[in-house]
Amino acid sequence: MENYKVILDCFEKSEEPMNATMVATKTGVDKKEVSKIMDKLKKEEKIISPKRCYWAINK
Repeated sequence: MENYKVILDCFEKSEEPMNATMVATKTGVDKKEVSKIMDKLKKEEKIISPKRCYWAINK
């Protein structure tokens, strides 16, 4: 659950949309784990896709 908060925080602080690789690089969390958490964030509608394959916080 801690990685969940780290990744959500990363999206909240980012001013531009990111993909899973960018999030993994910024947070140090394994890319596979980032992808799983991003799927959960998508289902919860906490992140949205402003352009293909990139995600940003849903304000």
